[in-house]
Amino acid sequence: MCYMSGNMQMDNNYLPENDGGVWQWIFGKRVSSTIFFNSGSDDGYVGIAAPFPGRILPVDLTNFSGELLCQADAFLCSVNDVSVSSTVEPRPRNIEIGAEMILKQKLRGQGMAFLVGGGSVMQKILAPREVITVDAACIVAMSATINFQLKSPNQLRRAVFGGDNQLTASLTGPGVVFIQSLPFHRLSQRIASRSVAGPSLRDNPKFFIQIVMFFFLAYVMIVSSIILTDV
Repeated sequence: MCYMSGNMQMDNNYLPENDGGVWQWIFGKRVSSTIFFNSGSDDGYVGIAAPFPGRILPVDLTNFSGELLCQADAFLCSVNDVSVSSTVEPRPRNIEIGAEMILKQKLRGQGMAFLVGGGSVMQKILAPREVITVDAACIVAMSATINFQLKSPNQLRRAVFGGDNQLTASLTGPGVVFIQSLPFHRLSQRIASRSVAGPSLRDNPKFFIQIVMFFFLAYVMIVSSIILTDV
């Protein structure tokens, strides 16, 4: 919440319809929700902002038959009849280590939900039997009618040649999927690597020149001291 009118009130409550409270608590999630209500007779307003650079998506659940699946932390807020629950993928082959892949969110109701996606967000409408392969971390939300198949990377090839441990998902229509270009964990890892790691030779060629000059000057000083000592 960034701002709200003077007649708006804020309360922190646990909602019984959020039946995934235990799972959320196990994986370090919040088990309560912030409720805004108008205590006055005049109309009020509330300004909600995304927790990281991205785009806020207003989604009317009536256009998705009252049900929508989304990644953990994608749900921002809602208006009217919307319930949020946590669900675990029942197929064992889709379960991977990591709370973001195990703990998903399901939105039910007939109200308006607001989701947040990092970077640019694209809405893709899949026709029946249409297949699209995407980065699993880039999926913000999708219809419950979409068939979700997770593909694991080749661990042997990754161990030999290196590379990122990227998980791809095969989505089969019909349905609608929202895809983000910059997931939050990828943005945070990028910032951490830039702020913690030292300068590399690729990013800073002058660093290599400085190292060469340092050893050259050290060599000159050592040789000069030996010559002067002999004289």
